[in-house]
Amino acid sequence: MNAQTVTSSVTPSVTPSVTPARKTAFVKTSLFKAEWLQFRRNRTLMFMATVFPVGIPLLIFAVGAGGAVETANAFDYFVMYTLLFVQFYTVLSMATTRRDERVLKRLRTGEARDLDILGAICFPGALLTLIFTIVIIPLLLALGAPMPVNLIPMVLAVLLGLVLCSALALLTSGFTRNAEAAQLTSGPVFILAMGGLGSVRIAFGESIVADILAYTPFAAISDLAQIGWAGATFYDNVTGATPVDFAGAFQEMLVPLGILAVWTIVALWAASRYMRWDSHR
Repeated sequence: MNAQTVTSSVTPSVTPSVTPARKTAFVKTSLFKAEWLQFRRNRTLMFMATVFPVGIPLLIFAVGAGGAVETANAFDYFVMYTLLFVQFYTVLSMATTRRDERVLKRLRTGEARDLDILGAICFPGALLTLIFTIVIIPLLLALGAPMPVNLIPMVLAVLLGLVLCSALALLTSGFTRNAEAAQLTSGPVFILAMGGLGSVRIAFGESIVADILAYTPFAAISDLAQIGWAGATFYDNVTGATPVDFAGAFQEMLVPLGILAVWTIVALWAASRYMRWDSHR
């Protein structure tokens, strides 16, 4: 056996290497699938994520007159309940649980990026929210609701609302010691959201309380939902204001859209600053 034969016999075979892009995509996909499976196995979260957001708005629509104002109010409640129960509370519960089990800390030591880890936690609720939104609009139309004036403000309310509620959930998890405590720490966000509903704010009339609530993020979401379906906010519709048309909705949505955008940016910054990756223990 000559030297060339020996050299060739011990030379290892070359296998194609996995590119960093493919490895990152594989890690991200695995995280998203794992969080989705965990979400589906949690019966409490699944119950809260389906019954409340869909059932309550349909009930509100059924007991109403079925006009544009009543339909916009039903869709307003749908958006609010979906963002709260499907996205905010589930992300808060999952982030707190994963942190206390030290799953988040272990994931950060691997190849997963922080954004991928957090995105996977936010994915199940966001997916259900988008599915429910696609379903609820034709369902209301099939039940006799009038056509929306402009879908764009409604879509923006849902999409920006998802980002806002995800950030608020991650921020709140930083002050939540365990999953059980989430029922208490989520209270301020739920109260703020309920106060932002158009049908609730009108009870305060033109008082300073109503003015303050109008600049909260959930009030902006409510106004966008109402403008999109009925062409005016709930207060304007009830007080007899003339609804705008498709083109007019773009101008009407500028103020609530700006308010929501500012709050979303602030919430994202606060979540990145105050979220905890390790347990309180």
